[in-house]
Amino acid sequence: MTVTERFIGPVTVLDINGRIAVQDGASQFGTRVRHALHQGHIRVLLNLGAVPYIDSSALGEIVRAYTTASQMGGALKLLHVGGRVHDLLTVAKLRPVIDMFDDEAAAIASFDVTEGPVAPH
Repeated sequence: MTVTERFIGPVTVLDINGRIAVQDGASQFGTRVRHALHQGHIRVLLNLGAVPYIDSSALGEIVRAYTTASQMGGALKLLHVGGRVHDLLTVAKLRPVIDMFDDEAAAIASFDVTEGPVAPH
C-alpha cells in the first residue's frame, strides 16, 4: 500500500493505492492520516479508487481519523469508494455518517472552508 499526499486549495487529498489490511499496512495508513491531521490539515479527502480491499483494522483507522478531524473542526470524506470497500462501509453502517463522493471536484467543493487552517500549497 502506498499513500500520496497532494493539496487542492484547503483540502489535503490522500491517494491510496493497494489493499489496506493488518498485513498490508493498515497501521501505516492510520499513522499517515493522523500525521496530516496533526500537521493542521483538517480537511482530508481519502481517495480510495485504487483500493480493492480493506479489513476491519483499516475501517477502524478511517473511523478514528474521521472522529479526530471532526473534533479538530475539520472533516474527513471519501472519494471513489467501490466494490468490497463500499460493501464493508455499508455493513458497518458508515455510509450515512461519512460523506462519500464519486467526483473529486464535488468532494472538494463540499468542504466547509470558513473555519480552521488552510493547507499549504
